[in-house]
Amino acid sequence: MSTYRAYQVTGAHQFELVERELLDAAAGQVRIRVQSCGICHTDSITAEGFRPDPDQPVVPGHEIVGVIEAVGAGVTGWQRGDRVGVGFLGGHCGECTWCRRGDFVNCENQPQTGITTDGGYAEVVYARASGLIRVPDQLAAPDAAPLLCAGITTFNPLRRVHAEPGALVAIQGIGGLGHLGLQYANKLGFQVAAIARGPGKAELARQLGAHHYIDSAAADPAEALQELGGAVAIVATAANGASMSPLVRGLRPRGQLVVVGAANDPIAVNTADVIFGGRSIVGSLTGTPIENELGLQFSSDHGVSSMNEVFSFDDAPAAYERMMSGDARFRVVLDMGVA
Repeated sequence: MSTYRAYQVTGAHQFELVERELLDAAAGQVRIRVQSCGICHTDSITAEGFRPDPDQPVVPGHEIVGVIEAVGAGVTGWQRGDRVGVGFLGGHCGECTWCRRGDFVNCENQPQTGITTDGGYAEVVYARASGLIRVPDQLAAPDAAPLLCAGITTFNPLRRVHAEPGALVAIQGIGGLGHLGLQYANKLGFQVAAIARGPGKAELARQLGAHHYIDSAAADPAEALQELGGAVAIVATAANGASMSPLVRGLRPRGQLVVVGAANDPIAVNTADVIFGGRSIVGSLTGTPIENELGLQFSSDHGVSSMNEVFSFDDAPAAYERMMSGDARFRVVLDMGVA
């Protein structure tokens, strides 16, 4: 075939199914036949025209699993037939100041898949070899795709927690990120508290691995955490700064509030809550390819799985709308093998 289909977006919310010419992989890149692509709220940056040049058509999607079908000049370590993934970070340059320091997440010249370069709402995607992630054979493509963003976003901060086994960790929000964070925290051996609004998700939280459920509408979550001994870490996944603000007081000394949910409103913190106890607020952005591989293997080995609603490629615009509605439980995924 000399062409492939893709859903590109121009301006705000203008999805268009187009035929694109199938090109050879450029130097340093591979061409991937897409098997599955997860749909993430970050896709709204492209779909709603929030990127720097919304008049330039771009294909959204950064939770991509597929098979390499062409390898560009200069690429080593990868070959046709390899099963790979591509996440939000589209491949570090290896030359900037941060790459020279080994901090590939903060590479100054890294494409953002589906925002600054075409993503996975397509039958084919082109990607830098430095951004490729090996996908275990045990994971089906629709199962692996959300783990490349929602999975690594929660797994990475949890695996970096420096605490004794059984220490208390809290996950704020039980949604696309939080439902994975609860599973990871449990499998990593922590005592897990889930924080959500209302009693409706209590049973689901326990099924996902929570030992405690805190209804933030009925109790002060910080006080509840302190009654449990204080959390060594709280992973804040809800996209609401106001709901994160009171959580710092729930940390034990030297504890961290790890912010992974991107909100439009600020986090307001009492300075004394930070100073006394040496508590801190940090952010965490996905991870490197090798960290993603660790996350995928851990998920496969320990039975961590995303709860997905699966759509066909032809229904990509409807799948995006489903994700944006907030009603999906909990991730939306395109499966190229579904009619």
